[in-house]
Amino acid sequence: MTLDSDATGTATEWPANDPATWRTLPATSTPLDPARVAALMASEWERFSATTAGSAAHHARASVPLPMGVASSFQYWDPHPIAVASARGAWLQDVDGRPLLDMSMGFGAMLVGHLNPAVVEAVTEALAEVGTLFVTPSPTTTEVAERFQRRFGLEQVRFANSGTEATMYAVKAARAFTQRHGIIKIEGGYHGGYDALSVSVKPDVAEAGPEDAPVPVVPFEVEAGIVHVVPYNDLDRLEAILVEHSAEIAAVVMEPVLENISIVLPDAGYLAAVREACDRHGVLLVFDEVKTGLTAGYAGASQRLGVTPDLIALAKSIGGGLPLAAFGGRGDIMATITDGRMWHFGTYNGNPLVMAAAAAVDDICTVEALDAAEDINDGALRAIDELIQTYELPAHTVGFGVKGAVTWSPTPVRTYRDYKRTDFEAAELSWLWGVNRGILTPPGLDEQWLVSLAHTDADMGLLVGAFDELAQALRG
Repeated sequence: MTLDSDATGTATEWPANDPATWRTLPATSTPLDPARVAALMASEWERFSATTAGSAAHHARASVPLPMGVASSFQYWDPHPIAVASARGAWLQDVDGRPLLDMSMGFGAMLVGHLNPAVVEAVTEALAEVGTLFVTPSPTTTEVAERFQRRFGLEQVRFANSGTEATMYAVKAARAFTQRHGIIKIEGGYHGGYDALSVSVKPDVAEAGPEDAPVPVVPFEVEAGIVHVVPYNDLDRLEAILVEHSAEIAAVVMEPVLENISIVLPDAGYLAAVREACDRHGVLLVFDEVKTGLTAGYAGASQRLGVTPDLIALAKSIGGGLPLAAFGGRGDIMATITDGRMWHFGTYNGNPLVMAAAAAVDDICTVEALDAAEDINDGALRAIDELIQTYELPAHTVGFGVKGAVTWSPTPVRTYRDYKRTDFEAAELSWLWGVNRGILTPPGLDEQWLVSLAHTDADMGLLVGAFDELAQALRG
């Protein structure tokens, strides 16, 4: 258990987070002044509008051919998103000519840095000497499959082109293997655009039922099938659903660490208990490691956390910035493809261009390289911990691998409902404060940063320095 004090000074005990993860709760905290937060927010939005005229003009142009003016809806924010003209290493340059420290790095897709020289060299060679698409078997595809076997401990693997495809085919394989259609997913979790996994993704709490027994919230355009929803870190609810419905459930599908609502960590022992419950009820366990993957460590989150799923979905960090995904795991489940119980097709699957990038990433992402990036991240987390303590901010740090976040709550976030109780005004101000000082983290009020292999201690010093200025401004 972790001991801390709430805003009234009352000692409270919380379940400890998994020891392979980072969370530091403040010993004491003082509430923020809402009026000060509102005033700072108004000032920062004025500053944003005054310094991003080029992005505003680009957005006006883009809104004609593109719905919302963006290629993917998460890229939009009001009044307009920043438009980026180029990138290298850990830095972006926007259309207004301003340098921006990239702390998003494509949600992990740019783990090795923008235009990493080794990736550029490998892809350039493929373009000049090998080819971009064969639609036939190729030694390049086989080599990367063998690399993934070794790194991630997979008996067999297939390639795809996006996280949505990887999670979709993992679910299809689980259904084909078990001959059951139902799945269990985590409330609030995001797994791409596949209908069965589009249930209860950041749902409206008013529609989502009781906190300890949430009901599925299904968007109108989605045909989900049989989907049960459980809170993260809630073994009792998972067990209740399995007891009642295991005969229809193919798999539990989950991120081992939730990374769509900032970073939500597993309690110590939680994932091992989920594994045991799945085994006891004859249900498969599927880990969505699209956002964790190599950002969690050399062999991904499952290896780091010591829990092996039946199937794993990968994307983002494995491709060096090119569109690559994979799913794989137990050979007997992947045999559903071999014997025709499941179809898996894709014109671009395993194409030589992305295989060249994947092999380069595999070479680059050594244990030593990833550990060095994590050390930089840990240093930033420690520095921000000190600032939170100094200014008695109602916030805490969370980290996993090379990712980190400031969560605007003095108490831990263990479930989606906890996340919904965090201070979104402070989170928006913190994000905007960084953007206006040349530090770009993802929008969405659930700020999360990523330290790539291209980031330095000096880069992270800029993030810490901006947070220090914000803390001073909040306390006046």
